[in-house]
Amino acid sequence: MAGLMATPTDADILTLTQWLSPAYPVGGFAYSHGLETAIDEGTVTDSRGTQAWISDVLEHGSGWNDALFVVSAYNAQDKDELIGVDVTARAFCASSERKMETEFLGQAFGTVTGNVWDLDLRKYSYPVSLGHAARLQGLPLLLTTKMFLQAFASNLASCATRLVPLGQTASQKVIRELTPLCARIAETAQKASLDDLNSTAFLTDIASMKHETQYSRMFRT
Repeated sequence: MAGLMATPTDADILTLTQWLSPAYPVGGFAYSHGLETAIDEGTVTDSRGTQAWISDVLEHGSGWNDALFVVSAYNAQDKDELIGVDVTARAFCASSERKMETEFLGQAFGTVTGNVWDLDLRKYSYPVSLGHAARLQGLPLLLTTKMFLQAFASNLASCATRLVPLGQTASQKVIRELTPLCARIAETAQKASLDDLNSTAFLTDIASMKHETQYSRMFRT
């Protein structure tokens, strides 16, 4: 568990900022994680609804599970264990679109990061690829998990900015309000394992399933 409690250096922070920046070529902007359907159906109509939706995804849905996959991939002791984490991550996708999302993001992240940092990331799902890359680079696990969750929340807020639509100020307030939750979930995940995987954010899963047949859409998920 090297790096779990390590004090982040400036280089660590800047590397993670680069990996999780919207400018990093993984195409995260193309995925709404089912939020597009929730907005289309009128379930999410304003900043308050956006914050509540993202909060539920983070705390009770795929946000929590993906945090566990980041941690478990980071702590994997060998290739077989890492592959086992990846298989579980794919199995926990609630819809075919979510599976596509984590696979495509993982492939893009693995390809770019592997080429730039000379790492062998193969074709893991996104949280597994990120967790494994962070271990290979010796980046602090807690910071990696926090920044992964904040980037996830920021991407969904960006989707709402375009679709609700939210103003830029309202969108940034949503991200600010969700940041302490991201930190708390990340800290809890450090002490958890794959035995703690669970999801009770059923409406977000259903929205993801409905998006597969949604007639008019801007996002891939």
